[in-house]
Amino acid sequence: MSETTLLLDGISKSYKGAVGGPVTVLKEASIALKRGEVVALVAPSGAGKSTLLHIAGLLDTCDAGRVVINGTDMTRLGDNARTAARRQQVGFIYQFHHLLPEFTAAENIILPQLANGVPKAQARDRAADLLASVGLSPRAGHRPAQMSGGEQQRVAFCRAMANQPSVLLADEPTGNLDPDTSDQVFSVLMELVRDTGLSALIATHNLQLAAKMDRVLRLDAGRIVTAQA
Repeated sequence: MSETTLLLDGISKSYKGAVGGPVTVLKEASIALKRGEVVALVAPSGAGKSTLLHIAGLLDTCDAGRVVINGTDMTRLGDNARTAARRQQVGFIYQFHHLLPEFTAAENIILPQLANGVPKAQARDRAADLLASVGLSPRAGHRPAQMSGGEQQRVAFCRAMANQPSVLLADEPTGNLDPDTSDQVFSVLMELVRDTGLSALIATHNLQLAAKMDRVLRLDAGRIVTAQA
């Protein structure tokens, strides 16, 4: 299996503008993530970070370029195959946790596994292990409204890891938290990534957090440039 887990090769994307011609968001943007690597993606709001993450996570398509995950060119697959690849190989974390409010912490982690065909008992065990790894075993039976913001986001991390993805994509994962909680939650995220050996691409405005990652990339006028070695 290729050492490069995620390859974005020459990704271009434009949208139809309200006035005039198309608005180009990405221009031949390229990123290669190696196994076990944590990479920060920084750019101002509206620069295209979320669009790039959605394309990388197979939620959106590009106008040109390739998305390659574990050696497979995902741009050549049909919709069903892309959906299956997304469920099995990609985990998502957003600024807002988006937990299902009517379900407990454990159930929020169990459900995506069931959707992926995992037996219920196995899914329960996986959820329990993940919650234990982030210090939330006592919260397994609590619903989101009964947990703090930091706890909710840690559960969201566990949900993203539920199906043992090889690529983790995070869009401002600590942007909705106060600085102290942000640092704590980011430490948990880094520990999860290091322990599992997956690759992570994390979009953030927080330059202090970005500096703690393996590399910092910047999205500039639709292209990827290295901000830090």
